[in-house]
Amino acid sequence: MRLLSKFRPAVFTLALAVAGISALPAVADDAHSPAQGSAEREAIGKALLVGKGGSVKFFYIKVHNGWAWVDSTPLDHKGQPVAEGGTSLLHQEQGKWKVIDLSKIPRDPNDPPIDEEEASPGLIRNLVKKYPDLPKDIFPKAHH
Repeated sequence: MRLLSKFRPAVFTLALAVAGISALPAVADDAHSPAQGSAEREAIGKALLVGKGGSVKFFYIKVHNGWAWVDSTPLDHKGQPVAEGGTSLLHQEQGKWKVIDLSKIPRDPNDPPIDEEEASPGLIRNLVKKYPDLPKDIFPKAHH
């Protein structure tokens, strides 16, 4: 009994650690498209709007391990486009989605112009070089 009471603080700390780990939200193991109206999809849309009102229409959205590739258009409160849409790479940092500045990623001269093919093989290759944990399965299949 005395031996058990000597180790009780360590056992209690270990039990709290295990409980804390199991209480963390599950991270999706597979690439997925968040459901319309889901908190994940709404948070990504909010990051794309950067404080502007309205909503986002997604033509493509794929998320995996805190990374998202989207093709979207911003909409006003009436559902009308307010700007030209396009593709974006987002990364979840400290629980918030952040848009990655793709203009800082080197372009492959052999790739088609950006407006013809947003997720070109060269762009994906350069993104993975810069962000080694970026999963390739978030990009449209024809492009990687």
